[in-house]
Amino acid sequence: MFENELQTRCAICGTGILLGLVLVLAHLPLILLIVPVAVLSLGLVADPEETHAVWYGMLNTLGIFDLSALTDAERLNYSDKRHYFWFGEVGMAAMMAGVFVVPIGIFLAGRTEISLAFIGAAVLFLPLFVFLPKLIQQAMKADADAAIEAFGKNEQVKRVFWTLFVAMAGFVLARVVDTVTTQQVVAIITGMGV
Repeated sequence: MFENELQTRCAICGTGILLGLVLVLAHLPLILLIVPVAVLSLGLVADPEETHAVWYGMLNTLGIFDLSALTDAERLNYSDKRHYFWFGEVGMAAMMAGVFVVPIGIFLAGRTEISLAFIGAAVLFLPLFVFLPKLIQQAMKADADAAIEAFGKNEQVKRVFWTLFVAMAGFVLARVVDTVTTQQVVAIITGMGV
């Protein structure tokens, strides 16, 4: 895989464009276009080693990345590309969690108001995002310690989790509390009010 750089770049860019079209045609919030833009930019600017690092991060999330298959020179090279490895891990964890959450969100949207369906799906997404990759790695008996030793611990998962957690808390706050109280809480948090 990835022998031809032009084919690899075209495949990655095509994936980003296709994902963007799906999001637009499904009338999903435009903020979600961040993901296809990230994939597209990765295809345009990343060199093949960075693409490999993303791919290995995705495989590591699935528990099928074998670090022992890499040579020492490759390990050293890819350890310098750890952010791309982490991007692959976070992206794959989000995709796996989304596979379960999106159908549930669609089901809930037919039963309740769209904002409540979104909040319910997001609340389900967070534990799946964090724990589903760990369960898969344990089931596959992946050597997670070797990957952590080579690439370091992925702090991005923690950041994504807490960002989404705070966003969901904001959605719940906006849904449950009246508008004036919500504005006062936001003003206090941002330091613009007393």
